[in-house]
Amino acid sequence: MSDKPRTEIYVSTDVEVDGPIPGPHSMLSFASAAYLADKTLLGTFCANLELLPGASGHPDTMAWWRKHPQAWEAARTNPRAPQSAMADYVAWLEALPGQPVFVGYPAAFDFMFVYWYLIRFTGRSPFSFSALDVKTMAMVMLRREYRRSTKSAMPKRWFDDLPHEHVALGDAIEQGALFCNMLAESRRSNT
Repeated sequence: MSDKPRTEIYVSTDVEVDGPIPGPHSMLSFASAAYLADKTLLGTFCANLELLPGASGHPDTMAWWRKHPQAWEAARTNPRAPQSAMADYVAWLEALPGQPVFVGYPAAFDFMFVYWYLIRFTGRSPFSFSALDVKTMAMVMLRREYRRSTKSAMPKRWFDDLPHEHVALGDAIEQGALFCNMLAESRRSNT
């Protein structure tokens, strides 16, 4: 057995939900885009999910969805049972050619839903207990306060020409490219 660590695979993940926390509210849709550090896209996974039994949409979140009907439609097309979708997701993560690292923007929110669903429906998380937050990385790289480290404060060179449409798969790909661009710049500046 080798002592060499497994390659990290950066799994940029985005969720679409109907409320602020899992359990009382449901994850409607989620998607992941698996990247190598050099921005090679290894693959994607996405699923729309059936609502949790007894859960309901939060009034504030549902008001937001009414303003984004195309995104709502994308998140509600062909929903799958969470048990089946999360089992397939774990199989996809475990088939990646390295150690999956959850990447989110904001990681605390997206990871909360994905981790809850993983534990609830599969009993385990290939990510362990941790997630990498793109906004925190921006705070460090920009040398500014966390709350001022928003996308509007980030340099244009960090962004690829990709849309952000509140559709999980597109947003996961866009945020993964952003992360890889930031990672490459941070590694160049440290050499």
